[in-house]
Order: sequence, then structure tokens, then C-alpha cells
Amino acid sequence: MKDFIFRLESDLDSRLHFIRLENEEMIKLAELSLQESRNAMRKLKNFTMKYKFKSESDEIDFFKNRKSHFLSRMIYYNEMYINETQKPSGGEEILKKYYRTALNHLKRFFDKNVEFYKYYRTQSTYLDDKYFTRKNLDIKLILDTFVFEADSRFSTSHDYKVAEIMANDMLEVYLKNELIKLDRTKPDTFANAPKVKLSWTDNKSALIELIYALYYNASFNNGKADIIEIAKYFEAVFNIDLGDVYRTFLELKNRNTRTKFISSLNQILQKKMQESDI
Repeated sequence: MKDFIFRLESDLDSRLHFIRLENEEMIKLAELSLQESRNAMRKLKNFTMKYKFKSESDEIDFFKNRKSHFLSRMIYYNEMYINETQKPSGGEEILKKYYRTALNHLKRFFDKNVEFYKYYRTQSTYLDDKYFTRKNLDIKLILDTFVFEADSRFSTSHDYKVAEIMANDMLEVYLKNELIKLDRTKPDTFANAPKVKLSWTDNKSALIELIYALYYNASFNNGKADIIEIAKYFEAVFNIDLGDVYRTFLELKNRNTRTKFISSLNQILQKKMQESDI
């Protein structure tokens, strides 16, 4: 099964990447990407209907970790399509209000499901047999109504919720990027940043990791500077284009060693301090 899923996911990623390259218009991008995601989900379901899981842990792994990668894309592009087709005509402030309302909707979903977020984010497993197997549908758990209407051969009580969490992470990036685009129509606040001859020569993700650490530590303007202001200042000072800082941060969160650069800095500094004591 893992080989099939790997090929299917690689094919879907390639198709989605091509669509992003070929389509700048957001509605068309969302529509085509949704079609490809639905096709991949259909293939996954057809395969799964004929597959017999080797063990309960095999079944849990599929519904907790595998299916969600495909389902989350379908949810994400469907929500993007809805947001873009229902976007109001109007000026900058109207659009900002629209995107902020959508972000607040994501926050309400988090508040409603905070306990499951905690369970999933901490990689807990003690309820996996209830959440991610088809035979153990426990109505005492908090369930969404659609669970009772879903195809029980291809669904568990919480596999859709995992996909929603993943989709909401992507939606947050998309919505914040749209707000950034609106802000970029304003004069550059940091146009007069000092023209020092220092260039950042490490990789971009390392600098973004450092920027987020400083941001969450409230190191600038008593914590009142937002992440984009800080990122733009670093770009001006260190002569670098950081690109999509939100998306990069999401990728940092999903890697095995989240604070790779900062941990490395700590080790290097500790080592040099010890050497200087000798």
C-alpha cells in the first residue's frame, strides 16, 4: 500500500505544481486543483476498498497519516474556491475585512476542537483505536454529524478532522498571503533602511526560523511589531528576498527537527565559550 500511496501522492504533487505554474488567476487555480485532488481521492478510495489491512496499527496509520494528505488538499482547494468566488468587490479595507473574517473562522474551528488539536499536535496515540479504526465508532466521543453519513468502509470518526487541521494550516497561509498582497500596495515602510554591506549567506529557512523566534520572544517594539514588519526589515538590512515567510514557517513546523538552525547556533556558541575558558 505504501508504494501505491507514494506514487499517487507524487503524481498529485506534480499535477498541482504544474497548475500553480500555469494559472495565476486564483479561481481557475483552485478549480483545477480541486479536480485533481478529487481524482486522487477517488483512486485512493478504489484501491482501499480492495485492500485488506494487515493489522490494526496498519489501519490506524492509513486513516491518521496517509488519507489526510489527500483529503486535506481537497478541503483546502474547495475552501479557496469558495473564498475566491464569494470575494466582495470593493476597496482594500473591504477585502481586508473579508480575509480577516475568514481567518477568524479558522480560529473558531480551533477553539471548538482545541482538545483534539492538543491530542493530534502532541502526537498522542492512546485514543487512536477509537479515532482511526472503522469498527470502533464511539458515539460518546464528540462527533460531527457528517460522520454518521460518511462511507463507513472508507472513514473513521476523526480522519476528516485531521484533514481539516492540515487544510486549515494551508488556508491560514493563503489568507495571510492575500493580506500581504494588499499591504504591498502601500509605500515601503523600510525604504530608508540603512544600506549596509551585509548579505545573508546562510539559507532562507534559517533566517526565517530566527525571525520567528525573535517575534515570539517579543524582541522588537515591546512585542508590537508584526511578523511581516520584522521580515521586511531583515530583507532590507541583509539584502535578501525571504519570499513566503508564512509557508516556510509551516514547513519548519512539519519537519522532524523544528529549530535546526537555532539549536545549531546554541551548540556552536556553547562550544566557543568553553574553548575561550581554557
